[in-house]
Amino acid sequence: MALCSQKKPKWVLLLFSVIGSCLLDQSFALGNHRSGEGHMPSDLGDSYELDGHAIPGVSFQVFWNVNNTTLEGLKISTLHQEEAIQTVVEAFKQMVQTRTKYRRFDEALSENVLHKVIVEPQVFNRDGKEFLFLVARTNQKGRVKLLVSASGLKARGLINHADQLVPILAREFQWVVSKADTTQRRKAGVANRNLRLAPIVSNAGVHKMSEKKREEALEALLDNYLVTEDSFHSLNDQPYYDIGSAMKISPAQADSTSHFYDIRTREALHLIVGQSDFLELSPKAVRGILSGKIWNISFVHIESRDWATRTRVLPKDKAVKVGESQRTIQPAKILINLHRKAIPDDPYYALTKGLPMGALSTEQLAQVIALEIENQIIEKSMRGHVAEDARSATQ
Repeated sequence: MALCSQKKPKWVLLLFSVIGSCLLDQSFALGNHRSGEGHMPSDLGDSYELDGHAIPGVSFQVFWNVNNTTLEGLKISTLHQEEAIQTVVEAFKQMVQTRTKYRRFDEALSENVLHKVIVEPQVFNRDGKEFLFLVARTNQKGRVKLLVSASGLKARGLINHADQLVPILAREFQWVVSKADTTQRRKAGVANRNLRLAPIVSNAGVHKMSEKKREEALEALLDNYLVTEDSFHSLNDQPYYDIGSAMKISPAQADSTSHFYDIRTREALHLIVGQSDFLELSPKAVRGILSGKIWNISFVHIESRDWATRTRVLPKDKAVKVGESQRTIQPAKILINLHRKAIPDDPYYALTKGLPMGALSTEQLAQVIALEIENQIIEKSMRGHVAEDARSATQ
């Protein structure tokens, strides 16, 4: 199944993310997104090389910050300084050549949100915490700068290994895009659901819709009906995972993990409704989402429960009237237990490869959600389960 979408999602520029940090073995993190302004929030405080290092195909350049010219004690020689810069430049060159492979990077280039990249001996936020990357706003509305730590590159063995830096750098662009967003964050939220405005699509109608129309319908559902946030706030202060790794990473702010998985869940939903493979192989999943049968898909942390995913459907006496036609629906809630791993009985066990649910890639997460809908929604609708597990989310 070809599950890598090359089309950038239309919703991401409307998400105002408070970005989490990544703690590494070397005691610095991959990226900080606490206030987003660990250094000066504009270019007025920067003192960087006048001549930057150009990258063919993009408008931004890579500079060295001469405010931090003292390299003694960091064991970074002038040679290492130049090698760090060249490693970053080479990594960007590789990404530009295959930009559509990196959705967030492609989106950042299309929107021209990255003003410059600045390599420094060390990168700190305002709290004095050290990071490998830091995204900060500039005095140009909607544009940001990306700071890169030379000592961080050296400690991770990335200098002169641009190919190894590429996937790490590409992931940072989800924060580049989010930090550049100047719009008000769109959040339907449980309390703000507008059921009458939810565009409920019939099962037959789903199969007649184009990819674009299906994604537009999903957008409207995310505006008025479908919630992807952890309404229990059970992820507050919880660690999150780098994709493909079971290593827990501490958040920079209490709600950083919740925001991070809110974004990830929406990405997965766009894959499900937008790709023809899902419509062909998991039609009930696509129909379930666009017909309003699902009104909450979110990551949670429920320590007392062993399940990795759990679907609960409201009983008939709690059904809601949705859309202009006021169709009666018993909506379902799908909860994904952040730190749990799938067990052999789960239909998605093989594809998770033993990873915690929070460490799955977007493609893996989309398949998990699709399989959960395919295997659970009809049965649970008939049996009318109540979300007992959800009630224990904060316990």
